[in-house]
Amino acid sequence: MAVDYQARIQEEVEKAREFLSIRDEVREKAIKVSRDVIKYSGWAITEIHKGDLEKAGEYISMLEEATRRFLELVKPYPELYYSGMANNALSEYVEAVVFYRIVRGEDIPGYEDLEIPPAPYLQGLGDVVGELRRLALEEVRRDNFDRAWFYYSIMEAIYLSLRKLDLPEALAPGVRHKADVARRLTDDTKAFLIDLSSRKRLTDLLKEKLG
Repeated sequence: MAVDYQARIQEEVEKAREFLSIRDEVREKAIKVSRDVIKYSGWAITEIHKGDLEKAGEYISMLEEATRRFLELVKPYPELYYSGMANNALSEYVEAVVFYRIVRGEDIPGYEDLEIPPAPYLQGLGDVVGELRRLALEEVRRDNFDRAWFYYSIMEAIYLSLRKLDLPEALAPGVRHKADVARRLTDDTKAFLIDLSSRKRLTDLLKEKLG
């Protein structure tokens, strides 16, 4: 029996079109929701730095809801769930939630707790280092060196953990770069704190001798 190649090809192309069209619709919806995830993450972090943890908590709740909607959209489709778009949104989510928990003195969630893939979790964890540096510098401005060193210790813990990873870029995109940035920020912060701590001790000693 002769094969009707024209009909067969048209049939398969149409099936592929329908398959991809559905995913494109989901992708467009996910992009819109991902913008909310990134927005609420940024707002929460801003309020944390302002010292308004109550307002930050409100944004964290909104962030968690937006992330839940985002995951509902992309989880059924691996090509979306593990995409750069998802990694970007989910890493922002991790950064805000982990940072918020640290500032509140609470335990931080793991990627399984957040029900997300490990790659964006590691990316977001790396980004927390920069936020902790900002807090450490603010504590120095307030002359609270103990607190500054506390935040530094968490920065260092994140960096030391990330640098141990030896994963290909395809499995953990951007994580090696995050570790390199974390190293630079950690080293700079340590040098800064050592310098200012030494100056403070010298100043205190002079005041004691002269006072």
